[in-house]
Amino acid sequence: MKDVVKIPKILIPKNVDLSKWATIACDQFCESTKYWETLENYVGDAPSTLRITCPEIYISKGSLEERAKNVHGIMDSYVSSGIFSEVEDFILVEREVEDKKNRLGIMLAIDLDCYDWNRVRVPIRATEGTIMERLPVRIKIRKGAQIELPHAIILIDDKDKSIIEPLYARREELEKLYDFDLNMNGGHIRGYRVDNSQAVIDKLYALLDSEIQIEKYGNDAGILFAVGDGNHSIATAKVIWEELKKTLTEEECKNHPARYMLVEMVNLYGEGMEFKPIHRLIYNYTEEFVNELKQELKGKGTMKFIYANGKEEIVSAPEKASLAISAVQRFLESYAKTHELEVEYVHNESNLRSAVEESKGMGIVMPDFPREELVSYVVNVGNLPRKAFSIGEPEQKRYYLESKKIVF
Repeated sequence: MKDVVKIPKILIPKNVDLSKWATIACDQFCESTKYWETLENYVGDAPSTLRITCPEIYISKGSLEERAKNVHGIMDSYVSSGIFSEVEDFILVEREVEDKKNRLGIMLAIDLDCYDWNRVRVPIRATEGTIMERLPVRIKIRKGAQIELPHAIILIDDKDKSIIEPLYARREELEKLYDFDLNMNGGHIRGYRVDNSQAVIDKLYALLDSEIQIEKYGNDAGILFAVGDGNHSIATAKVIWEELKKTLTEEECKNHPARYMLVEMVNLYGEGMEFKPIHRLIYNYTEEFVNELKQELKGKGTMKFIYANGKEEIVSAPEKASLAISAVQRFLESYAKTHELEVEYVHNESNLRSAVEESKGMGIVMPDFPREELVSYVVNVGNLPRKAFSIGEPEQKRYYLESKKIVF
């Protein structure tokens, strides 16, 4: 078996203000310039991941080539200045999220040769359809970068809570690496150095036992991880690695740093693991659009549309969340092929209402996707459509904090 999991050399900044260093995932708050302007003012000139990532709200503004060049330049200066300390172990992450619950995770590296976004038998599976058109921008930022700063979260199906939770129970025995408040209402975060990373790996590989797989999914699926957040980030890393390894010898491929991607592993059944819907904001809707969408929704369930001057409840939508999400997304993608359609993906219904009022657009309130159905759905049905669910509200998304070299 390939090394699906690897103990990485994790980089953590030293002697910097971590509350200014750590910033939210780049694909969040794309409908809110105020969020990013406030964050810019807070960070100021301090070292920050805001300078070495590219918030997607800015992608269409200015030259992407220039932005990528600036990101790489600042990244190089951070690396050469000795700003990072290195931890060659897993890191246990304790993140305060909604209702003061703690979401627990472990920072580790995954082998991109064990991942595929297509429906094939590999240990690491995508959970949503990969939109190839979304990758070139991300590829441009990652190419030429010395380090990666991940916001990807991968999920283990560990209902017995046998891996992460016992480690957290003895956290007082572990070396604390960081402990601070995240900016912009992101809650509190702590990190601990795992003192026996190999033991964690051994427990993870035990989940691949064929009897366990058959009991869970009805067949020996060979699945260890399902991608929870960052499907397109992992796909980007995969594309670049596939290109790079064509230029390498078999021996060079074995331990090349770009082969292994840093991610946070979270238990699907852990505390603080709330699946939230991702709503659709249609900026330029028409009466024709609304009528055709209604015709596409068939069933006995309900769905809500929000307008600047009121709301409408549809009573003929699919009852099952997966079917309702698929129906809406399929219609949006089909309609966009023959019409101009501007869509934004918005977390939290109150944010959606505000965005609808500001834009005079239309909001489609999406249903909750049950977390306990996720891995079985991926194994037995296939990938969900894009933006089917979110792990928590936008403020609770993963922040860029730890990093890893992807070049020698």
